[in-house]
Amino acid sequence: MATAADTLAQNLSFANFSKATDLKKRLWFTIGALIVFRLCSFVPLPGIDPQALSQLFTQTAGGMLDFVNMFSGGALERMSIIALGIMPYITASIVVQLMGSIYEPWKALKKEGESGRKKLNQYTRFGTVVLTIFQGYGIAVGLESWGASAGASAVIDPGWFFRISTIITLLGGTMFLMWLGEQITSRGIGNGISLIIMAGIVAQIPMALGGLLEQGRTGAISPGFIMVIIVLALAVVAFICLMERAQRRIPIQYPKRQVGNRMFQGDSSHLPLKLNTANVIPPIFASSLLLLPLTIAQFMGQEGGPEWLLSVTTALQHGAPLYMALYAAGIIFFSFFYTAVVFNPEETADNLKKHGGFVPGIRPGEKTAVYLDYVLTRITVVGAAYLTFVCLMPEFLISRMAVPFYLGGTSLLIVVNVTMDTVAQIQGHLLAHQYEGLIKKAKLRTGGRR
Repeated sequence: MATAADTLAQNLSFANFSKATDLKKRLWFTIGALIVFRLCSFVPLPGIDPQALSQLFTQTAGGMLDFVNMFSGGALERMSIIALGIMPYITASIVVQLMGSIYEPWKALKKEGESGRKKLNQYTRFGTVVLTIFQGYGIAVGLESWGASAGASAVIDPGWFFRISTIITLLGGTMFLMWLGEQITSRGIGNGISLIIMAGIVAQIPMALGGLLEQGRTGAISPGFIMVIIVLALAVVAFICLMERAQRRIPIQYPKRQVGNRMFQGDSSHLPLKLNTANVIPPIFASSLLLLPLTIAQFMGQEGGPEWLLSVTTALQHGAPLYMALYAAGIIFFSFFYTAVVFNPEETADNLKKHGGFVPGIRPGEKTAVYLDYVLTRITVVGAAYLTFVCLMPEFLISRMAVPFYLGGTSLLIVVNVTMDTVAQIQGHLLAHQYEGLIKKAKLRTGGRR
C-alpha cells in the first residue's frame, strides 16, 4: 500500500514550479554559474599563439589530450585560464579521503562531525594548490617545447616570466572553479563539481556529433555504422538508467513497543542498498589519477623529452592493454573504497538496534553489521562490474573505430548520473514546497475553527 508521501510524490507536477520561488532562484543561480564556467573556458592564457596551438593540438588528435579536453569542456584545446579544469581538486580529494581511511589523526577528524569535515576540506584546498602549481609548471614547460623543433611554438615569448604567469593564471582558474562548484552546491542544485564536469561534456557533444556526421559524409565511416553508434549510445543510456535505479531491499522489522500508556503495533520496513552506491565517483577518480600525470608527460614528451616519457604516453594510449587494465583496476578499487566511505555497516546496525529494528533471522548488533557488510560487498561486485563494462566497452570503439570521445561510456555515465541526481534534487525541492503548502493550509483551517 502506498504511503502518504508516495502518493504526494506521484501527484507532483511541474505546474507547481512557478510557485516554488526558492527553487527558481537556485536554478537561475546554477545556470548563471555554468554560463560563467563556459565563458571562462574561452579566455586564453597570456602569451599563447592560438593558431599555432590549434595546429599542434590537431596533430595530436585522438591521444590522451583529447580525453583530458573532454573533462575540461574544450578548455585544454584552447589553453584557457581553466585548462586544468577541476581535476586537481578531485585528485586532492582522492588523497585526503585515502589518508582519512589510513592516517589515524585524520580518521579522528572524520569522527568529529562538521568541524572535522571543515578541516579535511581545508586540507583538500591546500592539496589542490600544490597540485595545480606542479601541473601548471609542467604544462608551461611543455608548451614551450611543444612543436619548437618544427618552428611552430605555441608560446610567443618563452621564459620564466611565461612560466610564472602560466602557473599563477592556472592556479587562479582552478581555485575559481573550486569556489564556483562549492557555491553551486550550497546555493544551487546538486553537486557543483559534478555539474561543472557534466556541463563541459555536454558542451562538446554537438561538436562530436557534427564530427561523426562529417566522417559519414566524407566516407570515412559508413552510414550504417553511424546508426549502430547512435543506437548503441541510446542503449547504454537506457542500461545506465536501469542499473542506477537498481537496489537491494533488506527487510527491517520493528516489534511492538509501549510508550507510556500507549501500545504501538509492530511495523515492517526495508533498508535500500543501491547496486551502485558509489555513483559516478569511481570513473571520475580513476580518470583523474590516470589523466593528469599523463597530460604533463605528453606535453613534456612531445619534442626532445626524455625517452621514458615517450614510452609512458605510448603505453597508456586509448585502447592500449596497460591503459585498459589500469582504468578497470581504478574503477573497481574506487567502487569498493567510496562505498565503504559513504556506508558504514557498523553505524547502521547500531542505529537499527537503538530504534528497536532488526533484520529477520539476524541478531541485532554485530551480527547485523556483518550481514550488511556481506550483502553490500556482493552487490558492489556487480556494481563495479557494471561500471567497468560501461566505461571500457566504448573505449574499444574509440581506439579502433575513431568514435569521438564524447560518445564514450565514461562521458555518458557522467551525464546520465548527474542528470538523474539533478532531477531528483528538483523533485525534492518541489515536494518540500508542496509539503509547506499543505502545512500552511492545515494551520489556516485550525485557526479558522478556533
